[in-house]
Amino acid sequence: MALFLGVASGAESSFPVSFTLVYIVGFIAAVSIGSIAWYNSKRPPGWEGKERPDIVPKVDKDNPGV
Repeated sequence: MALFLGVASGAESSFPVSFTLVYIVGFIAAVSIGSIAWYNSKRPPGWEGKERPDIVPKVDKDNPGV
């Protein structure tokens, strides 16, 4: 547990764990936002008639400012 919090036992850590955590959280956020944007975009060939997953919000194209 001490290594996870960035406290090295007896030696200094060469790269702060906080930077690594920021990169991991950022990657997860980018993948999540990108997936929602992809599902809301035009469907790929063969997927035109498929239903949208429940987790993906519906975007109103007629009123983009709201």
